[in-house]
Amino acid sequence: MNKAELVDAIAGKTGDSKAGAGASLDATLEIIGSALSRGEKVQLTGFGTFERRHRAARMGRNPRTGAAVPIAASNVPAFKAGKALKDKVNQ
Repeated sequence: MNKAELVDAIAGKTGDSKAGAGASLDATLEIIGSALSRGEKVQLTGFGTFERRHRAARMGRNPRTGAAVPIAASNVPAFKAGKALKDKVNQ
C-alpha cells in the first residue's frame, strides 16, 4: 500500500474527503517527525512506538576499493510494533 492508497482507505473509513484525509495524514507524519527530531518518543497504544536511536560512529568499507571509510555517528528513526499490531499480523 502506498500513500495514495492509504489516503483513499482513510477517506473511505472516515467518510472524509480525500483532500481532508491527505491533510490529516500529512499532519500526523509531520508531528511524528518533529517529535522524533526533538528526541521524544511517540507511543500509539495498540499500534507501536516510534523513537529516535543513536547509531555510533564506525568504520565501513568501500566495496569497490576495499578501503576503510569512516561513517559518522547519526540518529535514526526506529519503530517497535505493539502487541495488538503483532497479534493482528499473525492471525
